[in-house]
Amino acid sequence: MDARVRVGLNVQALRRARGLSQEELAHRATMHQTYLSGIERGRRNPSVLVLARLAQALEADLEDLTRRR
Repeated sequence: MDARVRVGLNVQALRRARGLSQEELAHRATMHQTYLSGIERGRRNPSVLVLARLAQALEADLEDLTRRR
């Protein structure tokens, strides 16, 4: 599985587990909702800094975003 797809699926699963909408998570991570959507669909290649902001907004570890499930 492509790493971008894996990260996207993990972000989406964590977001849903925390009951957050894309809009709310994007706001918490200071990014545009369409960019977050692209990450979740595996279309964007986020930097490590963007992944760190997402992890913080999701109250998760950076490893949780890249872990194989």
